[in-house]
This record gives sequence, C-alpha cells and structure tokens, in this order.
Amino acid sequence: MEKPEQKRVFDEWLARHKGLLFKVVRAHAFTPHDQDDLFQEMVTQVWNSIPQFRAESAVTTWLYRVALNSSLAWSRKERKHRNRTQALDGSETALVELSHTQSPRLAWLYEEIARLDFIDRSLALLLLDGFSYRDMAETLGISESNVGVKIHRIKAHLTNQAKEIQPHGL
Repeated sequence: MEKPEQKRVFDEWLARHKGLLFKVVRAHAFTPHDQDDLFQEMVTQVWNSIPQFRAESAVTTWLYRVALNSSLAWSRKERKHRNRTQALDGSETALVELSHTQSPRLAWLYEEIARLDFIDRSLALLLLDGFSYRDMAETLGISESNVGVKIHRIKAHLTNQAKEIQPHGL
C-alpha cells in the first residue's frame, strides 16, 4: 500500500472511529497522562497495521482488536515502569475534556468497568458498542459460549454494584 493511500485510510478511520479508541483508552488508562500515552500508542499501531488489513472482518472489529492488543502491551510495559514514572502536574490533554462532560452515571460505569480484569473489561466495551458475540469472540480469541457466560456474569456484577449504591444516589 502506498503512503498516500495509507494516510487516507488512517485519516478516514480515525475521524470515523475515534470514539471507539477513546472508550478503550478510558477503560485501560486512568490518568490523563496515561490516557494520552495509550491513545498515541493505539493510533501508532493502527497506522502501522493498516497495510495488513485484509477486510476479513469489519473495520470496527479490526480496530478493536488493534486497540485491545495495544492496550494490553501498553499495560504490561506500564506495570514495569510505574514506580519510576510520575505524572506532570498541570498537564493538558485532549481526553480531559471528555471527563468533564460526562454524566455521573457514565463516570460510575467507567469506574466499574475499570475494576474488571482485562478480558471482562474488553467484553464490556464491545457489548456497549453493540458487537455480536461472534465478533467479540473473534476479537478476543475466546469461544462464543464463553463470551455469553462472561457477559452474564459482568451484567450480574454491575447490577449488584448499582443496587449497593442506589440508595446513595447514582
């Protein structure tokens, strides 16, 4: 693939599916600095992977796979270096604006999703975006029946968590 075509595809996909990447970032990175780092890592991986895209799955399924794999690799790297890094005070990010405009219920949901393990967190995001069990299974490399079981457990867990805080005003 020639660079101008790769750039055209990249710009189109980023414009169309930036929200999908933000969701994955938000579920796997928790400070504005980390969110910026992870987002940059994801878009770099998307750019590098475009020539390998063969249209055997939907663009969104493929982007989720790239985003989730990028976040997994980034998380591993960050765990190794977490004690040696420190967030800069007053750093401005593009993602900060998103957190100021969201509702308390959405903030709660993201907090609860962030507490899930990697696979469950990823399934919750895919579910929120309306992916089929088949696409979820393909993206995460697990069986469709395992997807169903895990989603049932995630929903039960989130329902129980919501019931616990409901009297306090979610």
